Amino acid sequence: MIFVPITYKGGVYRHDEIVDLIEDLGGYIVQKHMIAQDVVLQCLVPKDDVELIRTIGRPLGGEVIVAPLVGTEIAVVSPSLEIHHLPHSSCDVAEYLRRAGAKTNMVGLARGFGKRIANLNVEERDTINEHDLVVYVLGNFEVCIEEKFPALRRGVHVPMVVTGAPSTEALRRVIDPPVEGYVGNMGRCMHRTKKPEELATLDALVDEVSRVLDEKRAEIAKDPLSVSPARLMKVIEDKVEAVHMVNHPTPVTVQMAGLRVKIPYEVYAPQIRALEIENGVTVGDVAEVLPSKMRNYIWLRIKPFSETNIMV
Repeated sequence: MIFVPITYKGGVYRHDEIVDLIEDLGGYIVQKHMIAQDVVLQCLVPKDDVELIRTIGRPLGGEVIVAPLVGTEIAVVSPSLEIHHLPHSSCDVAEYLRRAGAKTNMVGLARGFGKRIANLNVEERDTINEHDLVVYVLGNFEVCIEEKFPALRRGVHVPMVVTGAPSTEALRRVIDPPVEGYVGNMGRCMHRTKKPEELATLDALVDEVSRVLDEKRAEIAKDPLSVSPARLMKVIEDKVEAVHMVNHPTPVTVQMAGLRVKIPYEVYAPQIRALEIENGVTVGDVAEVLPSKMRNYIWLRIKPFSETNIMV
């Protein structure tokens, strides 16, 4: 079954009918937002049923939008947390990717400043590698990007998208070896991105990130995962009561090939490993249950079918 990421926006009134419909069709609700009298559902639904959901939601005042980044977790990296490197553009990048459905985490580097001393420490590197993709929000000068970026990418294995004030062609020229995606004309600015040309650049960023993630999905499809991340999320939510006591908006965050469970690793990792998915297959059989570098969370890396010979 092919799942399509969508966002449903509508009123609170009778939205439970849409929730029941999505679950009855075999889809999954990744995240649910209740904002005053409005509800926003980020979902993974069967491709053939998108039009049905749109048709049933229309009389309720609901809108269905294809959101390519639903079910992904993205790191947005700034060279430092100082005003020199973390003005409004970094926050706007993270927020715009959220609007497209992604779960974003901002990472401000401890030693990312200075052409001669810029560096990436082990904890920062491992944190970035727990994500599906990383967006580097760099500065205004070609020579600065050219000299600093080799140190800022060292040891990072997830797909990279680089932004900066130079043009896309200039970024392609100065970054060697190449990365998966480039978005130019996005430098530091001391105001919120509200102008049409600035919003167009953010749209271009979403398109570039979507393209890179589609390539990653195609690569994963060559050796499918032993279990769908969304299904594993549902198993954990149904059987681990502690996740419902967490105050985070996404206590179980879905990734393309894993999950982040925001409960203490030392306490709950054995319980999660032992959870039965079906027919005696446990979570530990199809996924690595690892301590996350983010606080004391649990990070699950789902194994491909070639490693387990199990498909659930």
